Amino acid sequence: MDEQDVVKALAALAQPVRLKVFRALVVTGDAGLTPGTMAEGLDMPANTLSFHLKELVNAGLVTQERASRNLIYRAAYGRMNALLGYLTENCCQGASCALPAASTPSCC
Repeated sequence: MDEQDVVKALAALAQPVRLKVFRALVVTGDAGLTPGTMAEGLDMPANTLSFHLKELVNAGLVTQERASRNLIYRAAYGRMNALLGYLTENCCQGASCALPAASTPSCC
């Protein structure tokens, strides 16, 4: 993943509604969700959801597939993992990221 792709992905996730939508898709897994199910579950208007899904698809974080008359949206796990990999690539200058037991859990 190059820097421009990382910035685009992070910009897409830097909006509260899009972050909420993306997290819902991550939790759902490979089955994905239809827009109607998402709109109902997230309690948001369909047109608002559609706008935010478009932004997530454009950032490559969400995929869209047609299944007969429905659209199914899924988190793009490969892209998500590439983003996380980019962010942690040089974590702790190559040393272990483990923190002392009294600290919060390690990031890596």
